[in-house]
Amino acid sequence: MSKRPLNVGVIGGGGDGAFIIHPHERAIHADGTRRIVAAALRSHSKKALAAARNWPYPLRGYGAYDEMIDDQKNLSPEERLDYVLIVTPNNVHFDPAVKCLKAGIPVFCEKPLTLTLKESEKLVSAVKKYKAPFGVAHTYLGYWTTRFARHIITSGLIGKIRWVDSYYLQDWLAGDTEKQGVQQAVWRVDPEQSGISCSGGDIGTHALMQLRYITGLEVVATRGFLETFVPGRALDDHFTTYNELSNGGKALIRVSQIAIGHKNDAGLEVNGEKGTLIWKQEQAEHITIHLPGQPDRIYSRGAVTPSDGFLKKIQKSLLDEPTLPPGHPEGFHDAFARLHRFFEEDVRAYQAGRKWKGEGINYASVEDGRKGMAFVQAAVKSSKAGGKLVRWK
Repeated sequence: MSKRPLNVGVIGGGGDGAFIIHPHERAIHADGTRRIVAAALRSHSKKALAAARNWPYPLRGYGAYDEMIDDQKNLSPEERLDYVLIVTPNNVHFDPAVKCLKAGIPVFCEKPLTLTLKESEKLVSAVKKYKAPFGVAHTYLGYWTTRFARHIITSGLIGKIRWVDSYYLQDWLAGDTEKQGVQQAVWRVDPEQSGISCSGGDIGTHALMQLRYITGLEVVATRGFLETFVPGRALDDHFTTYNELSNGGKALIRVSQIAIGHKNDAGLEVNGEKGTLIWKQEQAEHITIHLPGQPDRIYSRGAVTPSDGFLKKIQKSLLDEPTLPPGHPEGFHDAFARLHRFFEEDVRAYQAGRKWKGEGINYASVEDGRKGMAFVQAAVKSSKAGGKLVRWK
């Protein structure tokens, strides 16, 4: 008999111009083993209920997330939520996450983790206390090539890491977008909803996570330079940091939302003692390797041969895992689906009383989310001090 599909509840995602709910929605339904069944879609009760009534398929709509969480005790085991997805602005991550955990409901939360570092620290404590799976939606960990790049670097194939350039460039805030009624811009440039940094929290945390995940290294000190190029904007739209790594190497983590011509240009270049690895989000089917005195090597998802003179053994799970044959490109939605697929494994293990992985290998953990907030706080503190080096962990 096939498994019962997991029931997923959604908090947020019903506002005008809401974007991130849609790739999550496709990812949740991608395998037929998960389904969205309930939602508190807006912050105002009447709007939330109206949004649920107008959803493309039937949902149990709630006027508030408190109502959705409280209602679980009134439902049969087959109807109760197996996990909750939070896709609200940053200031509405902490409270519903803690309440879900307290109710025994695993949580998958959009990044950045919370509004402040203090909230993130409290959320880490809550996950430890209630012992339920918790994931952070760092999308780009879901690309197969990200996982392959991690294997190459952590296997030592390009040697000790000397230098990393991790970046994420966009152009959608190059003008006064928030004054044009674009709701996704309005809340991101509002300190009350977004926190102490716009571009750093929004996409700088992605650039940090890619660096940490692919290299297996930690950032231990940061010099930050936050800039605001659009007049009248309360938060930064350009965020540059120079960093020290846990192995003694150095790294540039830089993001911009005013770089005209760049859409979602995220990437990473890792320079080691033996070679260089390059990963690019907009060409995420490939990894490029540069070795001294050798032709460039380009590895494609689904077409990797172990023991080829550079690669050595590769774990079978990595080779078997791609969902599409070579030449049929995976993309953004596939990356989201991979994250939810791995999260499902941990939720089912949790429900069965078994140990689950949850260690930040298959998706970002709550501790990864906390480190993202610590990084942003360090960069802001450094920038206010004229680029002074700030150590953090």
